[in-house]
Formats: sequence, C-alpha cells, structure tokens
Amino acid sequence: MAAIESPCILVCSVDMKTGYCFGCGRTRDEIAGWLDMTPETRREIMATLPARLETVERRPRRETRRSRMARERGTA
Repeated sequence: MAAIESPCILVCSVDMKTGYCFGCGRTRDEIAGWLDMTPETRREIMATLPARLETVERRPRRETRRSRMARERGTA
C-alpha cells in the first residue's frame, strides 16, 4: 500500500476565525475526508495551504513536531 501524502505536522488545532488548522492549513472537512480524496484533489488543496496559513489569527501555543525536531538538530 502506498503512503498518502499529507501536510499534517501534528498540531491539529483549528483557528476559529478562518476555520483553518494552525499546523497544516486544512479545514476540518478536508482533514476528515483526506483519505477519500483523489491524489489530484489533495495536491490542489496542498497548493493553497501556504496562502491559507498566512491568514490564521494566531500561531499555536504548542511546539510543533517539525519545530521540535529542528530545534533538537540545532537548526532552528
């Protein structure tokens, strides 16, 4: 079975103003339906995520897995 590409960084907290996840930029509906989407649909959504993340109200309080790993490697 092939791995499904995902933008998830294990933050999983949604900005109440925009409706986007602070970590990945997806909506709750997109997160819930991710496994049922075609690879093309997932890629289309992922192309919009950087712009979405610019609109979130605040950053999460928790350290993300990605930032923790970078910090531990000494590159943050």
